[in-house]
Amino acid sequence: MPGRVGVCRRLLFALLLGVAAAALATPAFALGGSGLRPTVPDGVSENGHRIYDLYTYLISPFGIFVFVLVEALLLIIILRFRRSRQRPDYQPPQWHGNRWLEIGWTVIPFLILVVIGAFSFIELQRDFVRPADSVTDLDITVSAHQFGWTYYYPEGFKVNSEGLQATPLVIPTGKLVRMRMQSTDVIHSYWVPDLTGKTDTVPGYDNYMWYKVSQPGKWRGECAELCGTGHYTMQILVQAMTPDDYQAWVSDQVAKAKPSPSASPSSAAGAASPSPSASPGASASPSPSGSPSPSASPSP
Repeated sequence: MPGRVGVCRRLLFALLLGVAAAALATPAFALGGSGLRPTVPDGVSENGHRIYDLYTYLISPFGIFVFVLVEALLLIIILRFRRSRQRPDYQPPQWHGNRWLEIGWTVIPFLILVVIGAFSFIELQRDFVRPADSVTDLDITVSAHQFGWTYYYPEGFKVNSEGLQATPLVIPTGKLVRMRMQSTDVIHSYWVPDLTGKTDTVPGYDNYMWYKVSQPGKWRGECAELCGTGHYTMQILVQAMTPDDYQAWVSDQVAKAKPSPSASPSSAAGAASPSPSASPGASASPSPSGSPSPSASPSP
């Protein structure tokens, strides 16, 4: 029996040591760029930053408190009341109920959930509904398809992003960019974690999201909804530019989108038809200016 107790103690100590090491190593992995992080990303967009505040200062403290309380009580019960410390015929105390204790563990979790739910609902109404026209500076339509994205700008051009080498969605800094999210086939999800939360694109239904970024930069994301065999290729790149650089980029895109000039039908027809003064058997010979001369006749 003593040997078994010692083994259990060593296993429990090793388990606690492993959990502590993982908790300490996770921030180091996050800082090293591994993608692992113990917290929600602090979004660069205003709505993403508010989500970060909600999780960091409201949801996480309650979650940590409940986790620590439950695990501490569980360890106390396991260690203090384990069988090896009791006599063979030991019977634990029989409780038939405690009114105030039962009321407490019912009301307190209920109030915690009410507080979290209320603040979460307020955040959803602020950041995940269609912004009013009066506060919107730029409208962009995002159309998802298997397996890529198409961005439609109000100036009349579009930007296609296909495959692993994503073409950026370009936005100006300091402006509220309202994005209408659509899909042509199945449900996708537009997610750039370092900007804000994700928004689904649903066939036949328009969702809305928005960005308001205060600094230039590039941020990567991806489709967050399993949408087929090429799901992993639906990469996202968002690039924010200063307003002057953005206007220059828009002018360049508009110029590229304009069709190249072509000859009018009347001039093309005139060049193809012979002059009325030419005889049916005459062949044209070049004039000194380079244009055909209709007066030339075949030699005998």
